[in-house]
Amino acid sequence: QVQLVESGGGLVQAGDSLRLSCAASGGIFSRHTMGWFRQAPGKERDFVAAISWSGGTTDYTDSVKGRFTISRDNAKNTVYLQMNSLKPEDTAVYYCAASSEWASGIGRSRDAYTYWGKGTQVTVSS
Repeated sequence: QVQLVESGGGLVQAGDSLRLSCAASGGIFSRHTMGWFRQAPGKERDFVAAISWSGGTTDYTDSVKGRFTISRDNAKNTVYLQMNSLKPEDTAVYYCAASSEWASGIGRSRDAYTYWGKGTQVTVSS
């Protein structure tokens, strides 16, 4: 059983940066594809970014390409989401997710992930 704890959220102004972290425990971190999702009020939880278990492959939703960077440190059991040039429309609760072990490829669907954190709030003011 993998436990995930997000941190790093907060209230920032448009154009600012934040780095989210997700610390994993209870499993072998390097065996899991990791993803970030976000959910704005009244909306569904949407894919943001994902990274393969090795870190060699990443994927981003179009709206964050060039602004967000996902990375992982398997020695620290942590995945990061560096968010630059933040916009008010980035406001949401951000969730970290882990796939089952040795999942093939990296997925954008919520169904591709087995374990979820409780989320961290990111609010971007205009």
